[in-house]
Amino acid sequence: MKKVLIILLLIPVFALAQTTEELDLIATYNDGIAAIKKDNSWGFINKKGVIIINFRDDLVLTKTDDGKYPVFYNNRCLISEKKDGIQYFGYIDKTGEKIIETKFLNASNFNNDVALALEVLSQSMGKNDILNKPIVNYKYFEVIIDTEGNVKEYLNPKGNNIALDKKFIKSPPKITSKFITEDLVAILNENNKWVIKSIK
Repeated sequence: MKKVLIILLLIPVFALAQTTEELDLIATYNDGIAAIKKDNSWGFINKKGVIIINFRDDLVLTKTDDGKYPVFYNNRCLISEKKDGIQYFGYIDKTGEKIIETKFLNASNFNNDVALALEVLSQSMGKNDILNKPIVNYKYFEVIIDTEGNVKEYLNPKGNNIALDKKFIKSPPKITSKFITEDLVAILNENNKWVIKSIK
């Protein structure tokens, strides 16, 4: 009877312990969690070594001083998804749930609750009567978004025309703007000159 009681008492302890083995890479902790790699997939562990986000293949790698791996900033991690052959970017939270839809042509990691992204907007230009199809013009804009994905600021109000077709978009367009302080962003204008703008 004592042996049965001891076994029953030890089962919950063993059930709570978790061993993660056979990993290809363990990144440094960032935002309280660390990326782990197994084969070609990435996941995340907490500070107790428990896997909190299972292995998946849509996480975007960030170049750091000690390698390239997915990272969390402001409780957000970049993900990407191909739609009609074009790569779009969004974000997950620490539960692994998609918190910002994959709708941006490019996006940066969050910093101080904001990120840079390329938002695509379409404008109807009429209709092609011969093909019986709408004529649509697409532009992308460099924007600042908050942690919910809402656009806070348009950095290039004129936008850039783009053919939204996988034949023309082989890789994500570059984000040219950059944060230089928490409150200032540097924007590269059409004359290839830098303009400094306050975002507060």
